[in-house]
Amino acid sequence: MNSAHHPKRLRGLLPLAGLAAALLAGNSAAESLPQAWDTALAVDRGLKAARENTGAAESLLEAARSSSLPSVSLEAGYTALDKTPAFRADLLGQSLQMPMAQQDSAAYKAMATLPLYTGGRIERGIDAAAAGLEAARLGETADVQNLKLRVADAYVNGLRAGRMLKVAESHVESLSAHARDVGNLHEQGMVARSDLLSVRVALADARQKALQAANALDLARAAYNRLLGRPLDQAVSLDELAPDAGRVPLARLTERALVQRSELAALAGQIEALRHQAAAVRGENRPQIALSGGYGYQQNRYQVHEGQWMVTLGARWNVFDGGVAGHRAGAVERQAAALTEQREELASVVALQVRQTWLDVEETGKRIEVTRSAIDQAEENLRVVRDRYANGLSTHTEVLDAETLRVNSEANHAAAHYDAALAGLRLKRAVGDL
Repeated sequence: MNSAHHPKRLRGLLPLAGLAAALLAGNSAAESLPQAWDTALAVDRGLKAARENTGAAESLLEAARSSSLPSVSLEAGYTALDKTPAFRADLLGQSLQMPMAQQDSAAYKAMATLPLYTGGRIERGIDAAAAGLEAARLGETADVQNLKLRVADAYVNGLRAGRMLKVAESHVESLSAHARDVGNLHEQGMVARSDLLSVRVALADARQKALQAANALDLARAAYNRLLGRPLDQAVSLDELAPDAGRVPLARLTERALVQRSELAALAGQIEALRHQAAAVRGENRPQIALSGGYGYQQNRYQVHEGQWMVTLGARWNVFDGGVAGHRAGAVERQAAALTEQREELASVVALQVRQTWLDVEETGKRIEVTRSAIDQAEENLRVVRDRYANGLSTHTEVLDAETLRVNSEANHAAAHYDAALAGLRLKRAVGDL
């Protein structure tokens, strides 16, 4: 008999097993915040543009380095003249003309030139390009952190909207149950019709707010999907996010932010690049020495050697240019000074950001504790008031007020929870740890 009923028991457990598997699959399919970051970093167009700018800076550095290498040039040409070149000489009273080149001739030349001394123009140009590349990389790092914060904001908003929808639905469920109780009491003649009408109005208002909450959730998910490069209507399942419980002194966080914020470092790199650039411009007025050599061929049957190897050690010194290079260098130095002032201003802004986000973390942490206890008290208050109303010891208005307090306490706790989670992420961004 046991063996006969055993398959039936298994068949009865199958739906429960399927439900459990579905729940587990749903949890495993939920997307975490790091996964969302990875997706957004791979598809964001703004970040792709920043990477292209970094690639451009790399090419500029390679170009600057190549200017210190030998350059090789090839020249070729064919010349046709209307008359044969000749020279004239007077000899013993006789005027003589002798050809000195062909009327039609071909020529080519291959030359290599190596700069030996440029007054620091090339070296400082390389340094400027290297500093520019580092600034571009740091700017890309800042773009990455800004994108991660935008994704985190959308992620938290999605969780917040989902929680607010649940709160709104629980409000509808609670008022629906209360409306059934009021209806039963009204049929028994124990409450006035005004109570029934009042609860129906409150229930209609709760359903309207639930619709608004559902709309807000759909919009939050669409905004999240847009950041991740997905269809706006794609289904979204997010892992729950807990606030960071760690507490670090404000002074230490501020000090860390001033050291590691990529925006500050990027400005420092730009300042360094401009200073090297100014030095490179001033180097243009110093002696320029180069070694060149090669082979040249000029077709000319009247010339003994049509081809020649040559080596040249040349120097050029632009002694006076009317102050052009000096003014250009001065302009670049003024740009560096302007960026220095901007960096100091940004450092002040960063310190304020750290303070503000740190205070937000502290505030939201305290709000969580306050609102958590308020939920239990509000639920107990609602239970007591509904019992009193069922026994004719309280008014219908007191029941609605108690339900409003319960819903508000849950909404306040949810807001505090997600405000705390977002404040922690914003603090990490302010410090440069995101």
